[in-house]
Amino acid sequence: MESSFKSIGGEVMTKKIQIDMNSDVGESFGVYKLGLDEEVIPHITSANIACGFHAGDPGVMRKTVALAKQYGVEVGAHPGFPDLMGFGRRNVDATLEEIQDYVVYQVGALMAFAQAQGLKLQHVKPHGSLYNMAVANPKIWEAIAEGVAKVDRDIILVVLASSKRESLLEIGKRHGIRIAFEAFPDRAYNKDGSLVSRREKGAVIHDHEIVAKRALKMALEGKVVAMDGTEIELKADTLCVHGDNPAAVEMVKRIRQQLKDTGVTVIPMKWFV
Repeated sequence: MESSFKSIGGEVMTKKIQIDMNSDVGESFGVYKLGLDEEVIPHITSANIACGFHAGDPGVMRKTVALAKQYGVEVGAHPGFPDLMGFGRRNVDATLEEIQDYVVYQVGALMAFAQAQGLKLQHVKPHGSLYNMAVANPKIWEAIAEGVAKVDRDIILVVLASSKRESLLEIGKRHGIRIAFEAFPDRAYNKDGSLVSRREKGAVIHDHEIVAKRALKMALEGKVVAMDGTEIELKADTLCVHGDNPAAVEMVKRIRQQLKDTGVTVIPMKWFV
């Protein structure tokens, strides 16, 4: 289906636009509850479920898979470093072999919970520092991709949309897996296309109007404005949205509705990647 829409600049364009919306969920642990999974999952198309290393536990994994199934949302593994205290946001000095083992272990665990409920894993998206270290070091992406391929070549690997697109696609080809490129409407970008560190002021954008406009620009034009005002090109297959508080959940609803109103088809990444 081809859609006619107005770009952020106002010109009328005709193009087939499809995009996925993903969110990090299943991050509660034991008696500790994190996030609003029941509220956000109905409004996304792909769920990145924590696998017990940085967050989550067996019961939470099972319940989150069931919740995704209830709303027809695709299930993906969200593996991180074994760092519960730091929520997987601290760098770990692990070898490439260890990183691959971490990925295989966590993907395998969530795959079992998915299969127990008659589902298949759609994707794998690394979490926190594992993701950020891979962005800085392609050898880590290589190790992650190899680990995913060893488990199931039908699984899609989610990576950061950036100027490294072609080299990341090559990694996917080498290991026989598909690559999906991800963008973050509510995160600030550096001019090189990397995400601004959460430790820096302004790294996370809380203004709903700004976030919604960035989401539309990413989906319709494949662009985002960096912190220094530089316009960066990034072709995204999936937008990461967060729903860890009531206001954020409302923003997720708004983004999806605005995408729909602008003629963008919001569907799981497996149908077009």
